[in-house]
Amino acid sequence: MSDHRTERESWGPYPLILAGAVIGVLVILLWNLRWGGFVLGGVIMMAAALRFAGYDGQLSVRSKRADVITLAGFGFVLVLTSLLLYNNELKALILSLFAR
Repeated sequence: MSDHRTERESWGPYPLILAGAVIGVLVILLWNLRWGGFVLGGVIMMAAALRFAGYDGQLSVRSKRADVITLAGFGFVLVLTSLLLYNNELKALILSLFAR
């Protein structure tokens, strides 16, 4: 008996997200960490938006709600961290908000 799948596996937006991640890593390696982290965070937030819009395929790991919350949270933290790397004024503002 053959073990072939009758359904075609859907990749959805996975290649787009993978290409964005590769570009982000190349930016880190060739230019600097700040903008590479920003690109990677943006790509992760784009994956969250695509998952929220219903495009799943290989992007779906858990439930839709858990995927969107996790991806959006990690993407936001990565973008915020990359912006704080070289911005001392913004870093001081954020730290003063949490120091209260």
